[in-house]
Amino acid sequence: MVALSGRLAHRGPDDAGWLSWSPGAVARGSEPAGQRGRVVFAHRRLSILDLSPRGRQPMSTRDGRYHLVYNGEVYSYRELRAELAGLGHGFVGESDTEVVLAAWAQWGPAALSRLEGMYAFAVLDAERQTLTLARDPFGIKPLYYARQGDRLSFASEIPALLELGELPRRARPQGVYDFLRYGLSDHREATCFAGVFQVPPAHWIEFDLQDLSTRRGRSWSPPAEVSTCGYGEACERVREAFLRSVRLHLRSDVRVGAALSGGIDSSAIVCAIRAVQPEAELHTFSYVPRPGAGTPSEERWASEVAAHVGATRHLVSPTAGELAEDLDGLIRTQAEPFGSLSLYAQARVFRLARDAGVTVLLDGQGADELLGGYPHHQAARLASLLAQRRPAAAARYARAARAAGGEGLRAQLRGAARLLLPEALLGLGRRSLAPPWLASAWFASQGVDPAPLPFEPHAGQCLRAALRRAQHDTLPPLLRYEDRNSMAASIESRVPFLTVELADVLLGLPEAYLIDDRARTKAVFRDAMRGLVPESVLARRDKVGFVASDRAWLLGASSWVRETLDLARSVPALDAVALGRVWASVEAGAWPPFFWRALSVARWWHLFGLERGSG
Repeated sequence: MVALSGRLAHRGPDDAGWLSWSPGAVARGSEPAGQRGRVVFAHRRLSILDLSPRGRQPMSTRDGRYHLVYNGEVYSYRELRAELAGLGHGFVGESDTEVVLAAWAQWGPAALSRLEGMYAFAVLDAERQTLTLARDPFGIKPLYYARQGDRLSFASEIPALLELGELPRRARPQGVYDFLRYGLSDHREATCFAGVFQVPPAHWIEFDLQDLSTRRGRSWSPPAEVSTCGYGEACERVREAFLRSVRLHLRSDVRVGAALSGGIDSSAIVCAIRAVQPEAELHTFSYVPRPGAGTPSEERWASEVAAHVGATRHLVSPTAGELAEDLDGLIRTQAEPFGSLSLYAQARVFRLARDAGVTVLLDGQGADELLGGYPHHQAARLASLLAQRRPAAAARYARAARAAGGEGLRAQLRGAARLLLPEALLGLGRRSLAPPWLASAWFASQGVDPAPLPFEPHAGQCLRAALRRAQHDTLPPLLRYEDRNSMAASIESRVPFLTVELADVLLGLPEAYLIDDRARTKAVFRDAMRGLVPESVLARRDKVGFVASDRAWLLGASSWVRETLDLARSVPALDAVALGRVWASVEAGAWPPFFWRALSVARWWHLFGLERGSG
């Protein structure tokens, strides 16, 4: 067994270490050089807490029973350290790694419910001869593994596993289909690579070293019950949990900044930083579209928020030419296909922070999935009113949504119908809307199931069901994009909205607290932030974020597109001829849905040297 570090230097440029273990023998050092053992750990460190050698990994308990390799941050480590010290544990350094190791030695898997933060780790129990892989409740930090006979490999990124040389480079047809057809990725334990799996969020997997048999557990699930608290109390609870989270996320021994788009979520984080640290140096980092790019800009609001808190601003405005130069690198960084070129804007923001000497960046990822911030969440709220047989309230809500600049009534009803109609009826429409470049015959020959995941029962609570489902479908890929882009720049990205405390509060609230009867999204959060965030931002009803114009950028990178269309001829999942016709329509002014998905798969297939066969 081995955890690879050679391909992961960008994730930890500050330090490196290895540990090999066999019964009765332990060795450790810096860079591994042909080390052999029953278990081999290798680690790259991005130093955030306790920058001294006392924070070096892999880390072991004094008695030699437990050995840990760990990625992430546990923000509540000070409080947890005090509790563990009271139970007799001693500490030599100031890192959270040492606290995680002591917590595991004290409580085993039960320790996971006590860790407030983001993490992925492997811990070896030399006495029981087990290896446990564990991941944080939301999957903020990645953890992949592969089994080849009696060998188990694990790493923070897929390319490191592929470097072992024994893992066939084959696509997993179901994963590729789910992405091309429905835009789904990271929603299952399997990946788009055959034989490569990920530890699911909020899970741990224990491997017996004798035969690699497993047992599993879960550390957190979204709340099922609806809170009975009043609206005012809910606002107070949300504000308190959010400010506490931001305060914890600022714990660092290196410089901390914030990504700022100008939307409610990132603005709230920036304003909360100023509230909890009134005198702190504050830097914000923003993507601003170039004039004439055909992309909406939030520069007005980002500028207002930065001035409101007295922040030093850093801006980046990439060109299509820069995109063409960087795009293959972005695909290699992500290692699996992705659905929008807005990832490039995000990647450039992280590079901007690195160039400014900021190592930790707070970001608003995850807020929409907890607060109902997307247009389809508005449709889910309408579906709830219809399912509850409240037609008058549904009509008032639909009119309010349209008046506020939301979708028209027809679009809202379509969205609601997707949640309310039987799956059999919806399947007929989905099949007729399949992209023309999808090689359906090949997928059928691979035994792919064309049906999407069924929507979970909602009992009249469609919005709450949609938010619960987002924890499995929507959030994981967004967190993967965030992690790979930030770590490619050796930046630690922190997401204060994604704490168990805040999620338990928000996901347990009545639907009308999240999207009210006036179709105001994130209602409880907007009201909780009054007096903290400028009213002009809280009053916004549009949603932009780090949006990029995929069509404009691809037209500016047309030579890259044409090369990719040629490469698509060797990708059995795609109909390259049909894809060429679609590109001609793009050049003529159209923007067909899902076109970038096909280009993403074609280039990914080529860059990772995938075989034409499948896994």
